[in-house]
Amino acid sequence: MTTSWSRFGERYTRRTGSLELMEDLGDAVADSSGVLFLGGGNPAKIPAVQARIQERLAAIAASGELTDRLVGNYAHPTGEIPFRAALARLLEREYGWNVTAKNIALTAGSQGGFYLLFNLLAGEFSSGERKRVLLPIVPEYIGYADQGLDSGLFVARAPRIEELPDNAFKYRIDLEGLSVGSSIGAICVSRPTNPTGNVITDDELARLDEIAAAAGVPLIVDNAYGLPFPGIVFVDAQPHWHENVILCMSLSKLGLPGVRTGIVVAREDIVEALTRMTAVMSLAVGSVGPVLAEDIVASGEILEWSRELVTPYYRDKAAYARATLADALGGVPFRIHVSEGAFFLWLWLPGLPITSAELYRRLKRRSVLVLSGHYFFPGYSDDWRHRDECLRISFAENPRVIADGMAIIADEVKRAFAQD
Repeated sequence: MTTSWSRFGERYTRRTGSLELMEDLGDAVADSSGVLFLGGGNPAKIPAVQARIQERLAAIAASGELTDRLVGNYAHPTGEIPFRAALARLLEREYGWNVTAKNIALTAGSQGGFYLLFNLLAGEFSSGERKRVLLPIVPEYIGYADQGLDSGLFVARAPRIEELPDNAFKYRIDLEGLSVGSSIGAICVSRPTNPTGNVITDDELARLDEIAAAAGVPLIVDNAYGLPFPGIVFVDAQPHWHENVILCMSLSKLGLPGVRTGIVVAREDIVEALTRMTAVMSLAVGSVGPVLAEDIVASGEILEWSRELVTPYYRDKAAYARATLADALGGVPFRIHVSEGAFFLWLWLPGLPITSAELYRRLKRRSVLVLSGHYFFPGYSDDWRHRDECLRISFAENPRVIADGMAIIADEVKRAFAQD
C-alpha cells in the first residue's frame, strides 16, 4: 500500500543535503568498521569540556530541584527563564547590549530556530505579496536550503574570489552591487561561515546592517560557530547586535549537540512571535541544555571555555588539517579557503573532471565521508561550474582520521584528474 503525502509532506520527505549529512553522521557513529568521518558538523570531544559537562550532570543528578527542571517540568514556551535571564545579564555585562530575558528565545536547535524565523519573515503574506531571504554571499550553510514551506524562499549572490599565495583563496562579499528591493523580507549571513570558515569583517557586517536597516528588514546573523560563544574564530572580530539584528547562537559547538538548544537574541516582538509558534508546535522547548549550561552562563565561564579551551583547540586542528591536505594534493590543481573559523576546510579543485557529487560517492565507497560542495549554494540559480568543484571537509576528528582521510581524498582526486 502506498500512502499519498500532502504538498507539505512531499516537500519535507524529499532527499536533501541535510538528510544525507545526518544519515552519514548517524551511520558513522553506529559503525565500528573504520569509517573516516570528515563530513558532518559534530564537534570534537575536548577532554576539559567533557569533564566539566560530567561535573555539571553529577551536580544536577544530586539535586531534586535541578533534576525536576531538567526533565520533570515543562519550561516556558520561550525557554527556561533562569537561563535566559542569566544570558541577558552576561551579554549586557560583557558587551553593553540593552537586552533582557524578553529579548531571548530558545528553540529546538538552531535549525528549528531558522525554520521559524525564515517562514515568519519571508514566504507568502496575507496581502498576496511574496518575500524572500537574501543570502548576500554563497557558499552558505547546507541547512538553509530546504527550510521554506515552499521552494524559492532564498535568493543569493555569488562572491568575489580572491586568489592568495600558497594555494589559498578567500570569498569576499560584493557589497558595492548589493541592493535590497521590496521582495526581500530579511538578510541572512553566517559568521563564521559553514562550510568555508570565512569570517566577514566587522566593517562588512556593519555595512550589511546598514543596508538591512535602510531597507526596513532585519539582519539575521548565524553565530553557531562564532562570538561570544563557542568562539571558533581565528581572526579579530567582535560580536554585533542591536534591535534590527537577529543573532542566532547554539550550545552545540561547545560540545553539546545532543541537547538541541538554539538561542535567538532579537527585539521583543520577534521573540514573542517565536514564543507563540513554539507553543503551537511543541508546547515548550527542552530544558536539558539550558539547565546544564545555566551556571557557566551566569558565572561567565562559558566565555572562558570559548577563549581558553575551544578556540585554541580548533585553531591548532585547522593548521594541521590544512598542511596535511595540501601536502597530499601535491601535483594537482587545488585551492583551500583560508581557515578563519568553524571546523571545516573548503577545498576547491579548479577543472575537476568529475562533479563533486561524484567525488563524494567515490570517497564514500572507500569509507571516507565528506560533503559535496554543490549543496551549499541555496538560492543561487546561475550555471556556475565552481559549485561542482568543491568539497567540505571536517577536521573535528582525531589526527589519525584526518591524516588517513586526507590521503584517500588526494588519491581519488589524482585518479579523477588522471582519467580526464
